[in-house]
Amino acid sequence: MMAQPTGKMAACAIAALVLLNGSLRAQRQMEWLDRGVVAVLRSDDTVYVGWRMLGTEPESIAFNVYRDGERVNAEPIADSTNFVDEHGSPDATYTVCAVIDGAEGPHSAPAAVWAQNYLTVPLQTPQGYRPNDASVGDLTGDGAYEIVLHQVGRSRDNASRGMTDPPILEAYRLDGTLLWRINLGRNIREGAHYTQFMVYDLDGDGRAEVACKTADGTVDGTGKVIGDPNANWVNRDGKILEGPEFFTIFDGRTGAALATADYIPPRGDVGGWGGIGGNGGNDNNGNRVDRMLACVAYLDGSWPSVVMCRGYYGRSVLAAWDYRDGKLTSRWVFDSATPGLEAYSGQGNHNLSVADVDGDGKDEIIYGAMCVDDDGTGLYSTGLRHGDAMHVGNLDPDRPGLDVWGIHENEVPVPGYEDGFGAAMFDAATGEILWGRDPGRDVGRGVAADIDPRHPGAECWWNTSSVLCNAKGEPIGPRPRSQNFVVWWDGNLLRETLDGIRIAKWDWENGVEVPVMTADGCVANNGSKATPTLSADLFGDWREEVIWPTRDGKALRIYTTTIPTAHRFHTLMHDPQYRLSIAWQNVAYNQPPHVGFFLGAQMAPAPRPNIRLVGGTSSLIGSK
Repeated sequence: MMAQPTGKMAACAIAALVLLNGSLRAQRQMEWLDRGVVAVLRSDDTVYVGWRMLGTEPESIAFNVYRDGERVNAEPIADSTNFVDEHGSPDATYTVCAVIDGAEGPHSAPAAVWAQNYLTVPLQTPQGYRPNDASVGDLTGDGAYEIVLHQVGRSRDNASRGMTDPPILEAYRLDGTLLWRINLGRNIREGAHYTQFMVYDLDGDGRAEVACKTADGTVDGTGKVIGDPNANWVNRDGKILEGPEFFTIFDGRTGAALATADYIPPRGDVGGWGGIGGNGGNDNNGNRVDRMLACVAYLDGSWPSVVMCRGYYGRSVLAAWDYRDGKLTSRWVFDSATPGLEAYSGQGNHNLSVADVDGDGKDEIIYGAMCVDDDGTGLYSTGLRHGDAMHVGNLDPDRPGLDVWGIHENEVPVPGYEDGFGAAMFDAATGEILWGRDPGRDVGRGVAADIDPRHPGAECWWNTSSVLCNAKGEPIGPRPRSQNFVVWWDGNLLRETLDGIRIAKWDWENGVEVPVMTADGCVANNGSKATPTLSADLFGDWREEVIWPTRDGKALRIYTTTIPTAHRFHTLMHDPQYRLSIAWQNVAYNQPPHVGFFLGAQMAPAPRPNIRLVGGTSSLIGSK
């Protein structure tokens, strides 16, 4: 199988070399964040303190830590963004200030000490509902994240008949204050493949918006109804195959609908969405036509756009939108049904990723086994067909640029695709397949992350094989049993496995997982996918927090590490690829985020983000 190039690819390598000079690229708009100080009482009665280093702050910056107004570190801390206070108190409050050239900047907001390694966020879960996936954004413009939570009642997969409850989106401050509730209404079906919601500052006003598909009867956060409040387009199978479909931008602070347009693309012929992906079949019952994806991407290199998508087993359509000055504008539409784009049909995943794959400073959408360029043209199609999981990053640091590793379904032979790889890595810029294994297999789970320091780059593993492979595809030993998520948690640069409510360390010498932390009293989401509500670098230092719902559904818990680390990076949320990964993490079959550079054992120095910050205040050194 060969990647199908466009004319633009011939100049890709030259363009990437020319554009290596960051001064030629536009700075990306990125959200201003506060210091994100967190203080946690540890089991030995010491207090762990962690804080953010912003993406615009210089490498020469250092920090001082204060307990109840008195400095607790002997010298400014210049090699990490965490500190263990040996004489801490559970009743103390901590602040952190930056130090540049010996001068202190303003203190952060005071942080009280947590009594355990998680923060409880009380919920007002509606009767009959349960917390599911979430996203984060600075909805209020104060430099701290709020949570946008998807509350789920009765739910059905696209392939199944049956009535569902209306999907509900809620916004919470971290203290549990409910900001608003949006009821998407009976004309939006509930299920993992229907409601993809994006939370991002789309217009640069310093406050995040919320974007998603809506319909007749959607009620915004102020009680206003979109479309016809009395319309009922649900058929006897519980599916919605008629009626208008909309795309709406909501105010992140109030939940008010700000702008609504017709959803692109419309359903059209509900039997026109089949193809070679998955089992190669087709249907007229709404299974394939209602497979939705979404993402945020910097298509012009400077400002974010929303991309709303439909279909991936066959016909695949991606529609890019700009939200500027209170108005929605269609930027471009990519449709694999367009003559000449047949190679792009059937290549989509149950998820997607966004990255600058060709080095021009603008983002591409990696749509499973194919890639759409920043201008809405097809960049390449690998022909590997549909899959359930995908990882995009600098997975093999021996090679320049980014790589894509994923798994693929080969449920039935399709002419011309009989020997497709079940697991494969390809070049993110060109689609060149670098290696593949398990031809003709239907692979359902897979992960790529650096978990073994003896081998450069990410290790890869998947459910139909018992072996762990290095970044070259070479077997190096047994694989972990966990194969859903990964997380940066302990003090080194390797990632830990995250499966269900357990975080574990891979013991590469003995080939076993060693439990590190279990979120007792919590539950995982999405059935056998066993994913958290969200994993992201929400506060503290650069390592990731994990959110799970409590078993009774009345709260979320945000877990953070208390393990010291000597490594220091800018907050991962100011790495553009990672930040966009958090925006799309809730989409369909959730996937863990990756940064746009190699972060792992024996890594090169991390690049400084080429960003400009909007929102918040200028009270922190380097914040603007």
